[in-house]
Amino acid sequence: MKQLHIHHHVSLILAGLLAVCASLAQAGTGLMEIPGMQGDGPVTVYYPSSAPDEALQRGPFSLQAAWQGAPVAGNGRLVVVSHGSGGNPWVHSDLARALVGAGFVVALPEHAGDNAKDPSTPGPESWKRRPAEVSRAIDAIAKDAALAPLLSLDRVGMYGMSAGGHTALSLAGGRWSPALFRQHCEAHIADDFATCVGLATELKGNLLDGVKKAVALGVIRQRFDDAAWQAHGEPRIAAVVAGVPAAADFDMESLARPRVPLALITSGHDLWLVPRFHSDRVLQACADRCTVLAALPDAGHGALLSPPPPRDRMSALAARLLGDPPGFDRSQMRAVDLRIVRYFEQHLLPLPRRGAP
Repeated sequence: MKQLHIHHHVSLILAGLLAVCASLAQAGTGLMEIPGMQGDGPVTVYYPSSAPDEALQRGPFSLQAAWQGAPVAGNGRLVVVSHGSGGNPWVHSDLARALVGAGFVVALPEHAGDNAKDPSTPGPESWKRRPAEVSRAIDAIAKDAALAPLLSLDRVGMYGMSAGGHTALSLAGGRWSPALFRQHCEAHIADDFATCVGLATELKGNLLDGVKKAVALGVIRQRFDDAAWQAHGEPRIAAVVAGVPAAADFDMESLARPRVPLALITSGHDLWLVPRFHSDRVLQACADRCTVLAALPDAGHGALLSPPPPRDRMSALAARLLGDPPGFDRSQMRAVDLRIVRYFEQHLLPLPRRGAP
């Protein structure tokens, strides 16, 4: 009788798990915007929904999602995604859909002064604000009547790409300063010009290059002389993935022992954030205390933008910095998305049992 009781109990558990899996498999990818906190821009949220996906157009991006579809319970965990410089919520929609397919809710805050609608203050000015904007995005989710009851926010995942990768490293325990950014550019302006100048101009190997470097350094020295350490603690974040992060201005000692599990994704042909100044230095600092989730030797800086922005919507310089190098196989990015999903599952699940310490 005892064995029959145990067998019946196990059968009920398995049936429940199968029902949950079936509901997730049938669910659509909900999409909504909620207001940001304290005057922040909107937070875009992808989530499991009972509504079916439909074709949606957001600017030049064609998406499949259920706009304002009713939320349903997933795995109870939140992942915040920090977009890159001048970014938007749509270039990370493939990753968001993969996370939602595994039951996660995904929130993308709009970073002030460094987004597609307002790219006025990229670089260190935005980097100072971004980590707190991530914290307030979690707060906004916590106050949302539809989403908050479905989530436990004591262990949140965080993914960031490029400038968002800088944010990710900050939230993993790193500290940086504008003065270190200035020092990096003074030492490596020619070799890492895109990091220091962005999309304003480029070096072309002619007589004007010297003028461009001199003007750029003059502006950088004037604007970025603050040696105060920039750091931000967020105890709710429990695992971080940094994709092709901007990192030249970090105190590498602060990243030698990350506060939480930290994984990196690297691109060997990154022309915007030259790896030896950025991701390579982080990996040298944290060594076996962080994880290389994906090393993409043939990828460019924009490999993690999925779907990628249309080339006809970008300047020629942006297209060169973000475009895929010849021979790069973009089809592999689906597998990279799934590695990110598995990493967050490993470090954020399962939810604690009720009553457990």
